Amino acid sequence: MSHHTTVTLERSWAARCMGVLLCLAVAVIHVVDQGGVTATRDPYYVGVAYHVLEIAALVAALLLLFGLVRAGWLLAVGVAVGPLLGYVLSRGPGLPDYHDDVGNWTEPLGLVSLAVEAALLLLSLPLFLRSGRRRP
Repeated sequence: MSHHTTVTLERSWAARCMGVLLCLAVAVIHVVDQGGVTATRDPYYVGVAYHVLEIAALVAALLLLFGLVRAGWLLAVGVAVGPLLGYVLSRGPGLPDYHDDVGNWTEPLGLVSLAVEAALLLLSLPLFLRSGRRRP
């Protein structure tokens, strides 16, 4: 196959649609966990982080949807890594003024969130890295 007849994976419609759906799922999970779009979790910085994540997930989905794949995949990596890290920190050592979830590793919504974020990371990271390579 020539370069002109091959659709690269990072630009493929199927991969981009999966990225969009996974980003939107991350946003929805966090909206549900915080108690709605207008709710803000305590402590305040955790609530703000939730809102930033939800907005970033929507922006990543839009970038992928409209074909800005390099930026979309990069932001999708952040949308996956941020909450994964937050989950580990909040369940492990805890966060400043936030110890409610320490040791709560098996919360059902948290496990769904981990699965979605891991899938997004496994999809987006290699596609972001591949999108930066020069093609012949």
